[in-house]
Amino acid sequence: MIDNLVLFLLLALLAEVLGTIGGFGSSLFFVPIAAYFMDFHAVLGVTALFHVSSNLSKIILFKKGVDRFLLLNLGIPAVVCVVIGAFLSNNFDSKYLEFGLGALLILLSSFLFLYKDFQWRPSRTNAIFGGVISGFLAGLLGTGGAIRGMALASFRLKMEVFIATSALIDLAIDASRSIVYVGQGYVNASMLYLIPMLIAVSFAGTFIGKKILQYISEERFKTIVLALIFIQGILIVVKFV
Repeated sequence: MIDNLVLFLLLALLAEVLGTIGGFGSSLFFVPIAAYFMDFHAVLGVTALFHVSSNLSKIILFKKGVDRFLLLNLGIPAVVCVVIGAFLSNNFDSKYLEFGLGALLILLSSFLFLYKDFQWRPSRTNAIFGGVISGFLAGLLGTGGAIRGMALASFRLKMEVFIATSALIDLAIDASRSIVYVGQGYVNASMLYLIPMLIAVSFAGTFIGKKILQYISEERFKTIVLALIFIQGILIVVKFV
């Protein structure tokens, strides 16, 4: 299924490290990377499986507590809307979804770079809104972590609580959309051999990312991360020009 498995796994490891350090989640990097190796609908399926193990690793390695308010007010709307987005993804040609992903990466990275101090007001309404939008995009395009990260950041959580809360919400999101993707044929038997390898990659990447966070500024690294996201978006969109 994948011609260069070693390259694919190395890039997946890089996506996990960057996602852990940047706080946006690995799917923001993994989805465009995987799109170079397989059909976009298959990417959605593999990403959901990868993210389940990715979030389990974060919950285990950053087990410092979870914010229950956000778990309910952001997490539940996200789970409901990821199912809606996942069902709708079957109604679109994979090329349009991939182009939509590229455009989303460009817009989000540009916005977050230009408005580094932007913060949502930490309210129940904004938490629900963040859950709805991030969940829907995760189901439709495979990633919504940046928007969920913006919503979570407005509540000024400690790093460990931020990562654990985001990971637990993401775990529920990925478990839900995985079921839908399996039903729609995005995940099939030919992909199953990737699961144990991606589990190992997710734990290794999270561990490496956690260690790096001890030595560098999160803010400085996020600037680099946003530049990488922007470049990825440009490369995806250029394919369709």
